[in-house]
Amino acid sequence: MAARSKARRFALQALYQMHMTGCSHHDVLAEFLADHDMKKVDTDLLSKLLGGIEENKAQLLEDLTPLMEREANRLDPIERAVLMIGAFELSYCLEVPYRVAIDESIDLTKRFGAIESHRFVNSVLDRLARKTRSHEVT
Repeated sequence: MAARSKARRFALQALYQMHMTGCSHHDVLAEFLADHDMKKVDTDLLSKLLGGIEENKAQLLEDLTPLMEREANRLDPIERAVLMIGAFELSYCLEVPYRVAIDESIDLTKRFGAIESHRFVNSVLDRLARKTRSHEVT
């Protein structure tokens, strides 16, 4: 697994932990860096994802909510975390091709989410990409 993919996987785990415990991204990131082997992880991306998602949480949810068939607070914590990662990359990491951001989110959902939840994640992020990356999406 590539270093950036590993960073996204750890970001998913960290966001889940933050959601369940209410801890800040600083505390969770420090714990992850101390407790896990991060030699093959893009820790800069991990830090950027966690800090950026925490800082822009309200805007990300505002962007995602109209694209979903349900309220954000009714999402499974894994789906919510994956959508936040994908939405953050689509909106704030323009160096990441939109298809990569969506595909990585789908892979995370297939690996950690409920059966068939990857279809929901794909649909929501694809619609978001059409709004945020219209110049890339054809």
